[in-house]
Amino acid sequence: MNQEITRTGASAQALAAAPALVPAPVRQFTVLLSATRRGARLARRLTVAHLADWGLPYGEAAQIVGELAANAVTHGLVPGRDFRLGLSLGPNGALRIEVTDACGERLPEPASPGGDAVSGRGLLLVSALADRWGVVQGPAPCKTVWAEMARLAPVEPEQGCRDAVERVAVACEVKE
Repeated sequence: MNQEITRTGASAQALAAAPALVPAPVRQFTVLLSATRRGARLARRLTVAHLADWGLPYGEAAQIVGELAANAVTHGLVPGRDFRLGLSLGPNGALRIEVTDACGERLPEPASPGGDAVSGRGLLLVSALADRWGVVQGPAPCKTVWAEMARLAPVEPEQGCRDAVERVAVACEVKE
C-alpha cells in the first residue's frame, strides 16, 4: 500500500499567510490509501481516531467517510491507483471531508433504490448526515467528493449515536 500522510496544526505563520477569503484550517489530516475494501475500512478507522484526538464527535463523520470511501473503491476504482482521504477542521468548527479517486469521468449521483435493493443508498446517507456535499472534478483524471458538517459540538456518545441512527432511518425510508 502506498501511503502518504500529512498532518498539520494551524501555526501563526500559516494563518498570516492564508488568503483573507479562505480561512486556513485549524486542523488537517490527509492520507493516501489503497483502493480496496481494507483501504475503505482504514479510512473510517483513521477518521474515528483523528476526530477523537481532536476532541470531536465522530459517529456521523465516520459514517460519511465509510460511504464515500466505499464509493471510491467500488465506483472510482482504477487498477493501480489509490484514493485520498482528507479531513479539515475550519476555524468556525466546521468539518470538511474529502475523498479523491482516480475516476473523474464517473460522477456520483444519489439513487432511488427499490425496497429490495441491497445497495445504492450511500449518497442518501451522506445527504442525510452532512449539511452540504458535492463533487469537484480535477485535477485530471481525478474527482473529489466532499461533505461538510457544520460546527461540531461535543455530545454524549450514546445520544449522538441515537440521533445519527434516527436521521439515517428517515433518509432511507422506502416510499411506495
